[in-house]
Amino acid sequence: MTDHGQVLKDLGPPISELRQAIPEVWSGYTQTHRAVMVDGALSAKHKELIALAISVVKKCDGCVAAHARGAARRGATPQEVAEAIGVTLLLDGGPATVWGPRAWEAYQQFAATSDGDSSVGQPR
Repeated sequence: MTDHGQVLKDLGPPISELRQAIPEVWSGYTQTHRAVMVDGALSAKHKELIALAISVVKKCDGCVAAHARGAARRGATPQEVAEAIGVTLLLDGGPATVWGPRAWEAYQQFAATSDGDSSVGQPR
């Protein structure tokens, strides 16, 4: 079992270093993240579910952890997360049978613990 909170913590130092090395680029990404992940025609919760599904297809452990945490923070239900992961099975096939359960595990960890309140790994 992966500790998905630890994945985000482990990314903290290199993220900080990279942010210092390319502050304008990182700031641009942060601005985009903040502009996208708000309620609009799609709720922020649904955007987190989309991002989680894309994270599964992209096979990105840090992305899975961050967006599983985001989905938990935004109040996504287990059934909503499961159905979003189901879409990845349809479109990504076999690899999603590995990364989908990782995303499910990450969501369950963040939904069940206070780790959902951690800001590690989030754009600043």
